[in-house]
Amino acid sequence: MRILMIQTPSVEDFSQERVYPIGIVLLASRLQGYDHEVSILDMNLERDPYGALKEKLLTFQPEGIGLSLRNIDPLGNKTSSLVSPFIVTVQLIAAVLPQAWLIAGGTGFSLFPERLMMEIPELDYGIVGEAEMTFPALLRSLDNPPSLPGLCRREGLKVHVSPPGADFDMSDYVPANRLLLDPVLYQGINNYVPTIGIEAKRGCALNCAYCVYPRLQGRRLRCRPAGAVVDEIEVLHKDYGIKSFHFTDPVLNIPQGHLEGICEEILRRKLRIRWDGFMREDQLNEKNVALFERAGCECFSFSPDGLCQESLDSLNKNLSEAQILKAASLVAQTDTVSVYHFMVNVPGETEKTCEKSLRFVERLYELHSRKRNLGTIILNNIRILPGTAIERMARTQGVIDAETDLLYPTYYNPKPFNTLRYKLETLQQCRNVFMWQEVKVK
Repeated sequence: MRILMIQTPSVEDFSQERVYPIGIVLLASRLQGYDHEVSILDMNLERDPYGALKEKLLTFQPEGIGLSLRNIDPLGNKTSSLVSPFIVTVQLIAAVLPQAWLIAGGTGFSLFPERLMMEIPELDYGIVGEAEMTFPALLRSLDNPPSLPGLCRREGLKVHVSPPGADFDMSDYVPANRLLLDPVLYQGINNYVPTIGIEAKRGCALNCAYCVYPRLQGRRLRCRPAGAVVDEIEVLHKDYGIKSFHFTDPVLNIPQGHLEGICEEILRRKLRIRWDGFMREDQLNEKNVALFERAGCECFSFSPDGLCQESLDSLNKNLSEAQILKAASLVAQTDTVSVYHFMVNVPGETEKTCEKSLRFVERLYELHSRKRNLGTIILNNIRILPGTAIERMARTQGVIDAETDLLYPTYYNPKPFNTLRYKLETLQQCRNVFMWQEVKVK
């Protein structure tokens, strides 16, 4: 069967940071093992994405089409939606190839499967969560599929969603066949974010109030063997010249010892590569920070989210201010930059917590002042997503109601502290400019 895998638009415009669509390339590689003829289109690479889509449909003539909706919106406090270009993509395919089977998936789709299936009648099926097992099985029985993990199917006027699978054995993980989509196409297109992702594990056992990772990937950590992870990195480095990687794990340095094993293997093979990923602050110590830096860590990325203890507790971070500052003091002594992500105006915000937040930002700049290795501090309001603790809090507090449509950008930012982010951003931007200009702030 001819199968076309499509990465639908996941950025607002061509100038933004884009990444190699590892998810659809993994699935396409797996389908090849079932003797399907597979091709891939990443619409984010195209200056005329819909023109490129139409041409691909007419030349390849796929019988089945997998559509990945990775992001429903750009986040970052923005109010634009990526659902609209997804709908246009589906409708264009249906108009050009009305007989082709259309199957949707991806992280964004998995957040709103029933809603999107109901609103887009051109979709034949959807898959929530992991699709390595479900997608090939579905293709074998498109006319009347059995009950499969994560399968979304129409039953009369309703949509039925089977419980998703979150138990794929990562020892069976087969790296993506990069011949299907050349990584070289992604070289040099970003200014900040590494374009090539590496998946070292799936799952997250944490309980952050705003996050959907545990729901999408399960709470059990499933790790790839360190040697297999580095095998993939080595092939990309030696065969394609890739020097910089991003680990896609929800939290990279949990469980303790896994990232350490990967780094030791990188050093053993003398690979001169760079990498980054999000790390948990309370898992860092002087020894592993030094190891990570030696093995090529080019950015310590943190998402502590709470700017004071009250905020950390409200967000269920199970972290303390002291643990964050200790991690910051460790990485501030390295020659590697650090980036911190925080949520602003979280539930329970008060005048006191606002003042503490300002002081906390100041403290981070102080810690990094000697080596000037603070990349930036990113400040966001919380995007309210369905099924999260934040959604429940927002409903209880009247921030959202039964009429609020969470499919489109909806942020937790109630009065009276709805402008706190701007005050903090002014401080952050001022410190950034003065840090690099070597001017002391009074």
